[in-house]
Amino acid sequence: MTSINESLFLWLNASGQPNPALLVFAKLCAEYVIWIVPLWLVAGWLRGSDNTRALLLEAAVCGAAGLLINQAIGLVWQHPRPFVLGIGHTLIPHAPDSSFPSDHLTLMWAVAFSFMLHQRTRAGGVVLAVLGLPVAWSRIYLGVHFPIDMAGSAAVAGLSTWLGMRTRHWLVQPLLAPLTALHHLVFAPLIRRGWVR
Repeated sequence: MTSINESLFLWLNASGQPNPALLVFAKLCAEYVIWIVPLWLVAGWLRGSDNTRALLLEAAVCGAAGLLINQAIGLVWQHPRPFVLGIGHTLIPHAPDSSFPSDHLTLMWAVAFSFMLHQRTRAGGVVLAVLGLPVAWSRIYLGVHFPIDMAGSAAVAGLSTWLGMRTRHWLVQPLLAPLTALHHLVFAPLIRRGWVR
């Protein structure tokens, strides 16, 4: 398994002299596409109905659960990044922490999978899931993750989405009322102007 993982990494990893346009695209995907997730959640919360807010909160809980699971895995099993092992080319700086699973992809796919479980947010979930593919590729291409890290992210995202669904009634629903009340308090002037719902 290790040899397959490393061989696939070397096939996807950038050369020593990568195409400049491809390098810019990869850095954009690796470092900035992830910001779509919090922006989407915040914008949806500010402009959405109470029903939409419930779905967004559930997706946020799934994403947070995925990141917590990743941290637990990193504490139990330290999987070195390619550059720590001296494999391939690394084209962006990164801390030499455990690479398995990828936090970027776990967050994107946990939110995407949660969205895809509901009719109202399904299209957005498909968009996020598809956007996760170039993110996964770019982080391998730039030398900070192995392919197995992305497979691990898919598994953790699936698990965290299942956990989010299981905790909907005793975590998400009880959180929704106080967060909605806080929202109405903080954004009252903007709500009156119709800028925020």
